[in-house]
Amino acid sequence: MSQDLSETPRRPLPHPSTAAIVVAAGKGLRAGQPIPKQFALWRGKPVIRHSVEALARAGVAPILVVIPQGAEDVAAAALVGIASVRFTIGGATRQESVRLGLEVLAGSKPDLVLIHDAARPVLPSAVIDRLLGALSGQPGAIPVLPVADSLAHAENEEGAEVMGAPARREDLRRVQTPQAFRFPEILTAHRAWDGPTNAGDDAQVAQAAGLRIAVVEGDEALHKLTYASDFAVGAPPIRVGTGYDVHRLEEGEELWLCGVKIEHTHGLSGHSDADVAIHALVDALLGAVGRGDIGQHFPPSDPQWKGAASDRFLAHAGKLVAEAGYALGNADVTIICEAPKIGPHREAMRARLAEILAVDPSLISVKATTTEKLGFTGRSEGIACQAAVSLVRM
Repeated sequence: MSQDLSETPRRPLPHPSTAAIVVAAGKGLRAGQPIPKQFALWRGKPVIRHSVEALARAGVAPILVVIPQGAEDVAAAALVGIASVRFTIGGATRQESVRLGLEVLAGSKPDLVLIHDAARPVLPSAVIDRLLGALSGQPGAIPVLPVADSLAHAENEEGAEVMGAPARREDLRRVQTPQAFRFPEILTAHRAWDGPTNAGDDAQVAQAAGLRIAVVEGDEALHKLTYASDFAVGAPPIRVGTGYDVHRLEEGEELWLCGVKIEHTHGLSGHSDADVAIHALVDALLGAVGRGDIGQHFPPSDPQWKGAASDRFLAHAGKLVAEAGYALGNADVTIICEAPKIGPHREAMRARLAEILAVDPSLISVKATTTEKLGFTGRSEGIACQAAVSLVRM
């Protein structure tokens, strides 16, 4: 699930009128995704949503997304809930798409504009701040990074490519987006562009119009997703987690296990509904993505969780799993008690857990065991549960 940013408070920008254009009109075929890469899932969300959310959090508005013809529905679904977003159809080249976007924004007359590639999902707020700060002295600013590798020109010699003269890496920089401009100047520059069919970036268009471009520090996190391997970098293909929980049995309490209410002489006591099985499963999911435990997210000291249904905790854990870029591989839940009998309720439990996590019930196992009358579970003083999960990278 994606966060709804329609009511998210925005921090004030250094300048009161800053818009953004997010260029998302390409096909992205090299990324090997079934749909254009800007709309494909990456770390649990469509690629484009990551940077658009970052712009919205920074207070940028409006955010104009330039999309391909026929992509209206998929684009709207990818960015649902972000109130500041608008859409327009792009052109045959990136430069044309940006110009068309600038023409649309001209009606609202923003003072500044950020132009960003949708394929760069991670957009640190510090980069936005540096870019907008640089516009106080120059009409344009771009984020750059130094070149770490040695460089050389490639030359063709008798049909083979060979190394030519070395290039000074000290004089070169890697250019990123977003690129920031005073709006009237960049609009005029794009209208006047008569260079190559497709400009490399907007700074090239601005420079051709005689505009000076400031450079600010970029960020390695602004990596552009280009190839299929980019959708797999930095995340193991499988993660596992385990969870364990115990609750006391008491008279007068309701008994909830795996989201199913069971009629019994005793129920489980706890701050919430004390569903020991869901609590163990939540801990397993949180552990698999390194997000702590249930007490950190839903502390028993917080009165808002008193008597709360544990399905809310499980849905939250499932959301964090998806945001981390994973899906449930399988879940194995073992309930430890003398009574009640779990067998008659097993399928209902599997179905309910699958419903909360929005997965197929075949991925969920629920089983039970006793401790042969030994210990607190053997004396029917409480119920324990252990859970194990595997997650697979999306």
